[in-house]
Amino acid sequence: MSETARQLLRRIEAIDTAAANNRQRAETYQRMADELKGVEGRASSPDGVVTVVAGPGGEITSITFSEQVRAIAPAALSATVLHTIAAARAAAARQQAEVVRRGLGDTELLDRVLDADERLFGDRRPRDPAPPMAIRRPEPVEDTYFEDFNVLRRPGPGR
Repeated sequence: MSETARQLLRRIEAIDTAAANNRQRAETYQRMADELKGVEGRASSPDGVVTVVAGPGGEITSITFSEQVRAIAPAALSATVLHTIAAARAAAARQQAEVVRRGLGDTELLDRVLDADERLFGDRRPRDPAPPMAIRRPEPVEDTYFEDFNVLRRPGPGR
């Protein structure tokens, strides 16, 4: 076999190898895309009153409350819901990052994408939110001022 034929054969083998690598990469990307569609981040408040499920992209798909929700002050419940939403979104983002890391095998590309998102869109890398501040319900005040007051009673002597 001539040298030209050997070079041509090596080029054909290189093209075949590149095509096989491209097919494998395409399959990996498709597998990653399918996994990313099914990502679900779930978080519950420390007291178990609120549970939030976040889907891919951080959209909230479910918020559920336990029976103890009735005993919580509205301001405390609001803080707990917001904190639990943030925790569920962070969990979904971590799962997405893990899917990408498994698929690519190298985090350098993912780190570059996250850095570019931060520069271009102001997006920040997902992190766990700080626990909500405890909001205590005010103690009931005993007020005896209106104890003997009756709106149906007419004013006057002996009535």
